[in-house]
Amino acid sequence: MASGLVLYGYWRSSAAYRVRIALNLKGLSYETRPVHLVRDGGEQHAPDYRVLNPQELVPCLCDGDRVITQSLAIMEYLDEMHPELETALLPVDARGRAQVRALAMAVTCDIHPLGNLRVLQQLEAQFGASEEQRAEWSRHWIGTGFRAIEVMLGDNVATGRYCHGETPSMADACLIPQVYNALRCKLPMDDYPTISRIYRSCNELEAFQRAAPEAQPDAP
Repeated sequence: MASGLVLYGYWRSSAAYRVRIALNLKGLSYETRPVHLVRDGGEQHAPDYRVLNPQELVPCLCDGDRVITQSLAIMEYLDEMHPELETALLPVDARGRAQVRALAMAVTCDIHPLGNLRVLQQLEAQFGASEEQRAEWSRHWIGTGFRAIEVMLGDNVATGRYCHGETPSMADACLIPQVYNALRCKLPMDDYPTISRIYRSCNELEAFQRAAPEAQPDAP
C-alpha cells in the first residue's frame, strides 16, 4: 500500500526496529532514511535532524507535513490512521488494550531506557565502564524486566501464540527487539520460556523478518 511515509531510524535501534515491525504488520510502505547514531559523534545531533526531533533520538516518522516521535506514539498513530487495515496493533476491548499497553510499556519505559546507547555511552564516559561492564549492566536490567514480563504473560489467559492472542500486536513489536538486544548481550534465555516461544513465533512472520536489523539498507 502506498503511503508516503518516511521513517528516520538506525538499523540497530530497537525503538526504530519496533516501528518497522508495526509498519510491516499494517502493510504500509515507507521510505527509510538512516540516521547513524555513532558516525561523526552521532547524526541524530545534527542541526537539520534536531529540527525534526528536538530530543535527538530515533525513530522519527514523517507523514506528509506531520512529524511524529516516540515509538509508542508512532505505532498508535498508525493504528488510528489506518483502522481499515486488517492487522490491528491494539485489541478492540479496553482490557485487551490495557494488557497490550502494559506489556509494551514494560519494555519501552522500564527496560529499554536503561540500555539506550546514550546511557551506555555515559557509563563509559563518566565512570569508565568497560565493554563487559556495560554488557553486564544490560543483562541485569533486561533480566529484571523479563522476569516480570514472563509472569505477566503466564498469568494472563489471553496470552496465545503471541503476547495477546493469535495475532501479533504492539506488545510483540516491542518485545521482539528487546529479545534481540538480550541475545546480543548474551543474556541466558532459559528462564523466559514464554518470551522465547513468542520470539520464535514472531520471527516466523515476514513482517518481523523484513524489520530485522540485518535486513535494513544501512546495516553494515
